[in-house]
Amino acid sequence: MESTRSTRSLSFPDKVLQRVFTHLTSNEDRNSVSLVSKTWYNADRLSRSKVSIRNCYSVSPEILVRRFPNVRCVTLKGKPRFSDFNLVPPDWGADVHAWLVAFADKYPLLEELRLKRMVVSDESLEFLALSFPDFKRLSLLSCDGFTTDGLEAIASYCKNLTEFDIQENGVEDTSGSWLSYFSESFKSLEVLNFANLSSEVDFDALERLVSRCKSLKVLKVNRSVSLEQLQKLLVLAPQLVELGTGSFSQEFSAHQFVELESCFNNCKNIQSLSGLCDVTARYLPAIYPACANLTFLNLSYSAMGSGELDELLMHCPRLQRLWVLDTVGDKGLEAVGSNCPLLEELRVFPSDPFDDTIQGVTEAGFLAVSFGCPRLHYVLYFCQQLTNAAVATIVQNCPDFTHFRLCIMKPRQPDYLTNEPMDEAFGAVVKTCTKLQRLSVSGLLTDLAFEYIGMHAKNLEVLSIAFAGSSDRGMQCVMEGCPKIRKLEIRDCPFGDAALLSGLDQYESMRSLWMSSCNVTMDGCRLLAKKMPRLNVEVIKDDESDDNQADKVYVYRTVAGPRKDSPPSVFTL
Repeated sequence: MESTRSTRSLSFPDKVLQRVFTHLTSNEDRNSVSLVSKTWYNADRLSRSKVSIRNCYSVSPEILVRRFPNVRCVTLKGKPRFSDFNLVPPDWGADVHAWLVAFADKYPLLEELRLKRMVVSDESLEFLALSFPDFKRLSLLSCDGFTTDGLEAIASYCKNLTEFDIQENGVEDTSGSWLSYFSESFKSLEVLNFANLSSEVDFDALERLVSRCKSLKVLKVNRSVSLEQLQKLLVLAPQLVELGTGSFSQEFSAHQFVELESCFNNCKNIQSLSGLCDVTARYLPAIYPACANLTFLNLSYSAMGSGELDELLMHCPRLQRLWVLDTVGDKGLEAVGSNCPLLEELRVFPSDPFDDTIQGVTEAGFLAVSFGCPRLHYVLYFCQQLTNAAVATIVQNCPDFTHFRLCIMKPRQPDYLTNEPMDEAFGAVVKTCTKLQRLSVSGLLTDLAFEYIGMHAKNLEVLSIAFAGSSDRGMQCVMEGCPKIRKLEIRDCPFGDAALLSGLDQYESMRSLWMSSCNVTMDGCRLLAKKMPRLNVEVIKDDESDDNQADKVYVYRTVAGPRKDSPPSVFTL
């Protein structure tokens, strides 16, 4: 039978097979079919136009361009997620330039580049702009190393640009004039996002740009754009689907308010709304006409109270995703439960993670949401307190969670009513939510919580652990019981060498392991590297640590071998 199948696949016309493969949009599906036979491998190789690399050191640029010669769209991720918490040295690596040089040689038709946590210099942006005449889409998320001079190069030379998306980057603003570098004949832009830039922009240039780009669907401006200026932009672009506003601090007359309300009323297609910096109850009614079709509302930069949120949500009957600050309080989350029956994703961020006097939100708000939003399957929840019983009720109300990311702000907090560990809470999550793919745990947890995870979380792919566990047994339970685990992030836990070495059967199939401030030693890391030569075992040493202490350990699979650009603080074993 196998011989017959092989013969059939070999006799299948190559061009037809490649045409069929173009309809496979999932990288995982393509990776699977490429293993069927050499013919299918080559068909995938020649037909793949998009690649996604979740770790820029898991493969080299040379290997990538040799394997896939016809790529036009690349997604590339660099530093570990813990770089967001300043746990990775600034000079760690993930410079994009070597990739761009390889792409310029082999991918002259490159159209799209999406970078996350990469180091991107102004020189790299200029090289990108000059090397790919058909380049169309650039997305930079949590990247650093560049200034607005690099943005000027993109605006100057990318004549066919349709997407320019700059999110949460460490950008040095040398000038706000970069928008003026788009030529007066340029009009192809469909996505423009510069919401996180801090400097004032040349509004006249922005206004001219928006007026020319009739296909603009996404516009997210920074807080330097005033309410009056936003109104002018809305008049020019009523077709917007996603809008990120600037600041709402400007004083408006009654007549100006009516005009602003009219502008929002003409924007019938808006499905995503963000920004709303400094918005107050006085200006919220102007927004209401544009809320009827909203599916995503991002208030993570707006310190809105419960009353304002309640009023706003009454006008958002189709809302599916909501991001808020904990300033909304439990009352605000009660409004979510009352007004958002279609809600699928909720993220509640701390307004000030270092101020423990802020009341924030508790289990009461989370419970209210779970009662009113049965479709909820993604949650990121920063709270002050929680109980085992509340979490058990929440997951009974919403059993389809795929992502459950819970952070109790004070480390090792027990159930505040019973003073018991939070083991049963997370036991209830993994027992009830059989579709769970990502889990973040917090609070006072013993090894029992990880026994529950190992026994029940059979579809878990990403697990984040902080300030939890009693012994090596906790991590051992996870490694032994979670066959689909792909990414494991651990910090400030009592896991040592035995825990580290318990994953020998798993690490080859995982993307990465991060351990920091644990009990891992250099000897344990060396033994892991010896037993698993196809893994990169990197140790980041702090200045004053013990010689045999492995302060931060980053383990990942790679086909490129040890990297050559490690700084002195990073040891590859």
